[in-house]
Amino acid sequence: MILECEVCVVGGGPAGTLLSCLLAEQGVSTILVERQSVPGKAFRGEILNDEGQEVIQKHKLLEQIHKDHILASTRIEYWQHQQLVKTVEPASNHGNVGVHIPQPRFLKALLKQASTYESFRYLAGTTVTALEGNSTQGYTGLTARDKDGREITIHSSLIVGADGRYSTVRKLAQMPVTNIRHGYDLLWAKITAPAGWEPITRLALVNGGQLALFSQAEGYIQIGWNVEEGSFPTLFKQSFAPFIHQFTDAFPDLKHSVLDQIRSWKDFVPLDIFSSRSETWVQNGLILIGDAAHTMTPTGAFGLNAALKDADMLASELLRLRQQVYTVEDLKSFEDGRRQAVTELQERQLIMESTFHEHFLHIVT
Repeated sequence: MILECEVCVVGGGPAGTLLSCLLAEQGVSTILVERQSVPGKAFRGEILNDEGQEVIQKHKLLEQIHKDHILASTRIEYWQHQQLVKTVEPASNHGNVGVHIPQPRFLKALLKQASTYESFRYLAGTTVTALEGNSTQGYTGLTARDKDGREITIHSSLIVGADGRYSTVRKLAQMPVTNIRHGYDLLWAKITAPAGWEPITRLALVNGGQLALFSQAEGYIQIGWNVEEGSFPTLFKQSFAPFIHQFTDAFPDLKHSVLDQIRSWKDFVPLDIFSSRSETWVQNGLILIGDAAHTMTPTGAFGLNAALKDADMLASELLRLRQQVYTVEDLKSFEDGRRQAVTELQERQLIMESTFHEHFLHIVT
């Protein structure tokens, strides 16, 4: 199969799907290639901060999502020894400290909107295998393989790598990246919120590490538990009961839900934590956005929101240029316009992580 388009976007997460939708809306022939067959199957961030909310409100995307799938968090609470020690109220005009939208709901809404445009095509369950062209002469497309093993060739004026922190596009284009370790890894889990649970974010210090609870739409609580970097193999060989007992000690009001729904290490999803900075985001005929260009940690929920901002700004830039060939010089203005802001966010994450314990100093002995 041979396909033609102006822009080929690789990666059907929030950034890639939003970019595809915005381009297709303006008549840019766009093909979105996604490795997963089901939207939102892979774990990604789901909390929208001020920056992300501004993007989706700008494009009236909330109108596409039922109110039951949207939950605004009213405050952040810091807990220690079963006591509330600090509260952070909304500081923005949005009146919340973050909005949760389940990513499958968000992606399906975007895809539904994009599918109304004749200039959009979605290739789910499709894996990129090679890039056509090179960085000197310029990339002119890619080859991929669908879930049935059929080869697909896509010719395009521009390839956009929006395929996450392990980006295939970045790897195939041999674009250097520097990984930054943060000294911790993360265990994710989800439980059903008990009756009467408020839409809040709770943070606690447990054995020197952060334990976070994020209220989610549809009646869930997302758990994020920092553990020592590289400790998964050793941790998973240890008894599970003492570990989970630390959780119920910190938040006894969730004891029933936790013990009922988190019964073994298998109920946690381990995530190795690092951030990264690509040496460059652009080559002739190719550009990286989101985690492919600048991986972030979950701290502050910056990654998702920065990726949405990338998509919004790149869409505007490509609609302004709208040409047959995209050179490094054409695309560099986008990178220059975003790199400093993204670098500042990554540095802010490091500061937030290193100073987290200071929220509890007045009671930690």
